[in-house]
Amino acid sequence: METILLILLIFVIILLIFGLISLRKPQDEKALILMQQQIDSLRNQVSESLKSTTQTVNTQLATILDQVNKQLTGLNQNIGTRLDNAAKVFGEVQKGLGTVMQATERVYEIGKDISTLQEILRAPKLRGTLGELFLGDLLSQILPAQHYTLQYKFKSGEAVDAVIHIGQGLVPVDSKFPLENFKKIIEATSEEEKKVARKKFISDVKKHIDDISKKYILPDEGTFDFALMYIPAENVYYETIIKEDSSEEKTISSYALDKRVIPVSPNSFYAYLQAIVLGLKGMRIEKNARVILENLMRLKGDFARFRDDFEVLGKHISSAKAKYE
Repeated sequence: METILLILLIFVIILLIFGLISLRKPQDEKALILMQQQIDSLRNQVSESLKSTTQTVNTQLATILDQVNKQLTGLNQNIGTRLDNAAKVFGEVQKGLGTVMQATERVYEIGKDISTLQEILRAPKLRGTLGELFLGDLLSQILPAQHYTLQYKFKSGEAVDAVIHIGQGLVPVDSKFPLENFKKIIEATSEEEKKVARKKFISDVKKHIDDISKKYILPDEGTFDFALMYIPAENVYYETIIKEDSSEEKTISSYALDKRVIPVSPNSFYAYLQAIVLGLKGMRIEKNARVILENLMRLKGDFARFRDDFEVLGKHISSAKAKYE
């Protein structure tokens, strides 16, 4: 475009010069013809230049339009791809939000269940029932059904939560859940309150130990000379047995052992049960070995009788042979 403007400017300047020359003095016909020829030549050159420039501009415009169209097509494809990806991401986000909402609802439900459980645990009888359920579930996971009995009744009418059969003897197991004063220990805001609550808690635990020792350790009815007190919460067990109180003359664990009661938590009871399982396996092996030994002794007697019969037969054969000769 700049070339065209330059050519037009030159053309206008030439025309102005020509006009000025014409005004200043007349020219002869030959000069006019020559001038006309030059003007025609210049016009042709300008026309050719304009034509060439127009073609060049058109070609460049076509190339630019083609490139722009290609870029627009590519841009449309990229935008389409990104929109598709954005839609996928949005869908995944919606799905994730749905999952989060479900999880939130579950947490809310769990929170309600925990609140309900706390309400349940306030009632001592329901706490006891819950402890019995935990005890029965743990026994069923470890021991064969024939090696334990739930709610075993003694002649006195007292029922222990469970007994474990070991050989010809019984191991009484009773669940105790001294939760009320334990909660007071946790909720205490001062050392004095905590000390008072712990004394009450220890008193509760000792009472449970006394009850188990008196009611369920009955060798005359086939029990061993000890019993297990199952505490279904590890933190309560820790406060009962592991955490010692220097102000007490005798620790709870010592008191329990004197009463021949062994406190156990879910974890320690699991270890006890594993030991019992190994003992039962050993007893089965011993019993099977005894049966095998008895069978071998019978087999030995059969061999002895066979040997006697074989010797008698040998004597008869020898006598028959002597008579024949």
